[in-house]
Amino acid sequence: MELFERTEALNVLEELLAHAVLGKGGVAMVSGPVASGKSALLHALAERSLDLGALSISANASRMEQDIPMGVLSQLLQDAPLVAEERDRALGLLTEGSRSAMSSGFQPGALQQVDAQIVHALCTVLLELADRYPLLITVDDAQYADRASLLCLAYLARRVRATRMVMAFGHPDQQLQSENFFQTELLRQPQCRHIQLEPLSRGGVTALITERIGLAAPEQFTDEWYQLSGGNPLLAAALADDYRDHVRTGAGPPNEVVVSDRYGQAVLSTLHRGEPETLRVARGLAVLGEPDGLALLLGSSPAQVTREMQALTTTGLIRFGVFRHEVARSAVLRDMDVQDRMDLHRRAAELSYDAGAPAVVVADHLLQASKCGAPWLVTVLEEAARSALRNGHVEDAIAYLRMAWRECADETYRAKIMTMLVRAEWRINPVAPAGHLNELTNAMHRGSLRGSDAIVLARALLWHGRFDDAREVLEQLNESEAIEDPETVSELVIAQLWLRTTHPPFQQHLRHPVKELGLAAVASVAASRRLESALALAEVLARGPREEDMGSIERILEGSRLDEMSMDTVENALLALTYAGQCERATPWCDLFFVEASSRHSPSRQARLAAIRAEIAIRKGDMQGADHYGRIALDIIPFSGWGVAVGGPLSSLILAATATGNYHAVADHLEQPVPESMFQTRYGLHYLYARGRYSMAIDYPALALRDFQRCGELMTAWELDVPGLVPWRADAAEACLRMGRMDEARQLVEAQLARCDQETPRAKGIAMRVLAATSELRSRPALLRQAAEFLQRSGDRYELARALYDLVEAHQGLGEQRRAGLIAAQAQAVTKECRAEPLTSALSRGEDVDAIALPLANEVTAALSEAERRVAVLAAIGYTNREIANRLYISISTVEQHLTRTYRKLEIHGRADLLPRLRFDGQGAAESLRDA
Repeated sequence: MELFERTEALNVLEELLAHAVLGKGGVAMVSGPVASGKSALLHALAERSLDLGALSISANASRMEQDIPMGVLSQLLQDAPLVAEERDRALGLLTEGSRSAMSSGFQPGALQQVDAQIVHALCTVLLELADRYPLLITVDDAQYADRASLLCLAYLARRVRATRMVMAFGHPDQQLQSENFFQTELLRQPQCRHIQLEPLSRGGVTALITERIGLAAPEQFTDEWYQLSGGNPLLAAALADDYRDHVRTGAGPPNEVVVSDRYGQAVLSTLHRGEPETLRVARGLAVLGEPDGLALLLGSSPAQVTREMQALTTTGLIRFGVFRHEVARSAVLRDMDVQDRMDLHRRAAELSYDAGAPAVVVADHLLQASKCGAPWLVTVLEEAARSALRNGHVEDAIAYLRMAWRECADETYRAKIMTMLVRAEWRINPVAPAGHLNELTNAMHRGSLRGSDAIVLARALLWHGRFDDAREVLEQLNESEAIEDPETVSELVIAQLWLRTTHPPFQQHLRHPVKELGLAAVASVAASRRLESALALAEVLARGPREEDMGSIERILEGSRLDEMSMDTVENALLALTYAGQCERATPWCDLFFVEASSRHSPSRQARLAAIRAEIAIRKGDMQGADHYGRIALDIIPFSGWGVAVGGPLSSLILAATATGNYHAVADHLEQPVPESMFQTRYGLHYLYARGRYSMAIDYPALALRDFQRCGELMTAWELDVPGLVPWRADAAEACLRMGRMDEARQLVEAQLARCDQETPRAKGIAMRVLAATSELRSRPALLRQAAEFLQRSGDRYELARALYDLVEAHQGLGEQRRAGLIAAQAQAVTKECRAEPLTSALSRGEDVDAIALPLANEVTAALSEAERRVAVLAAIGYTNREIANRLYISISTVEQHLTRTYRKLEIHGRADLLPRLRFDGQGAAESLRDA
């Protein structure tokens, strides 16, 4: 491999060798950080030696052979081209020198002494060889050479000045104190050249990587490659190899710098080439993650740690006191002995706790530590878990709580920790905590689980349909003594409201006397918001929406974030807006919290928000969106993990597929087994309604009526009979109409209308559409136009399409084909927007809507005044002049004047030509009719 930015150093060495060929020998000390290219430089010089007229002999010292006397010198003499007599003499001298060193009281690591005569004789062999051939002697990693060899090499270095010999040694900047004599001895010689290798520059790193990967280095990566390598050629080459490996997988060029196994291996190789103490400090740094407290952790002096940290910095492994990449730190940790690593983490945990470090820092060490047994362990882990949950690090919180639960000896405290664990696991997947429910139930029976923790257990049991166990938990809560703890009191009130809106049959089982609680007594701001949102939802489902409440619900959402306990707040508030018919308000909030749940790695919350988003989409007539979000919900949480709540996303999928005519998909959804216990929950109402709509679509009105009636019976029994939840009476009336039961149908739809007001335009529009079907033909257009107005105001595009379709049929029945065709054009635009294929096909089979002129752009109506436009819109969809006058509170004469001016401006002959000239695409129709 080419030597990058080492050309000048190689030139100096070649110049020394050229002088030696002419009889003027020299010594070179090549130093630099570990893995800076010293070995590659010496190897390149050895390869060039023959071209320069010299023979090369080399040796590589090793830490493992450092205590073998004469080991390095033996390598040199064995590599030298000696005749047989010289080789025998050299081997004999080596044996004698080794014996001399051993007899001088040798112990591993001791300063060996060799008889001066033997040293002289051995050096003479090499000097005589240099007399015959110019000689290059290279010794790499000279810091690991045995002392006996160093004595001989120092002796030889002092005599090379008048010989044809060059001695070149590779030596790192950091060395042991006992080896300083050799470097000092060489550098004081006048014939010695010291060559210091510096880290590669940014350009050098780029050139090295370019050559390594075989193509031009991507410009966007060069800065990061330089930062990650620190100019260390070995690390830079490893980054190139990681890049090349990624490309070879067939994945194509990466979008970001690849830092993988090759880089980690290069880090370890660099460390193992260095000093043991440097490696030890690197391991301590990997455990701590930062240099603070490193000396205490390792039991070393601050000066020693500072020196080794400097060595790590110059080597390019760390920057600003930390590893340049997490891959490097991970590699160092994996390379450690398991027990040693665990002991260091235990020590780090203790030191961090004593220093007052954040609980999360201490807990991270405890997770990796050997047995600690500290009295503060459980409380620190619990505190760390709460902090992790607040910051969205759910997996970390789960790990802390699991360890706390294992280490906790107090049964009551242990049950409390398990309850926290259930909450945390729930945020990942509601299936996960199911395995803990039996243990918590047993703890409840033993009296170890009480108050708010028991409520958490009851809610988990209800979710999974374990109603008998949940009932027992609730009954035990009733039997508990008077509760004074504000947190528990708050949770009891919130639980009562939650049961009221989600599991109504169970409300009677939680009868703890907490009626006197007011908002001022709630334990915290978060609990207050949860209570307010639960109350808001209960109010909407009990009495219907009130405009004055909508602002307060949005203020609750403004102050909420998806921290540990706020999902209920967000869910209740979003559902309150949705059931109140405020889908346009609910949509941006739901999208915002969905993104936040994703950023906080809370899949369960993502799924629950997706289910709400699907319900919102249904009520907006966005069937494609409902299918999209419904599938997201069931993809994130497996079907079985939804428990009784599966009716939420599943009903949205059924309704969307029914509306779009995808009946095969509906059949697949309905084949999914749902828990029977679901029909004792709010989710069951949605499922019954969706199944009934499908039965109507495939012309089984009797089956549909049964589902609608059951839905109504449950809503009535639970006192949740508001049209904003499920408009069951209107659909039951439509089923009765299909079955020829006209009187019953009219009674149902009139009862539905009696429950509707201006705050429930969607339910009222649906009901008026069905009312039109129970009325005489001549009365239907007026009723259907009113239905369309309410549905436009509600924003439900699908129900609007159904009303417009019925209006087309009504005009056709009255023989008003031209008007029917004009309305059909508008209806078809809306049905296509909703992807309501059955309606689109039905419209296409009627009047030839394709023959109707398409609406022109907005500038056509720009010439009209606001008053003229309002009159024109109403006239276009079939209102008479008298009806327009009554609606707009103007005289009939004024209506006639507006129409006359409109005909002139649009260059048309009468109202039959109005609709083709007005813009009635999906959004335009809603805007025009709403304004009118």
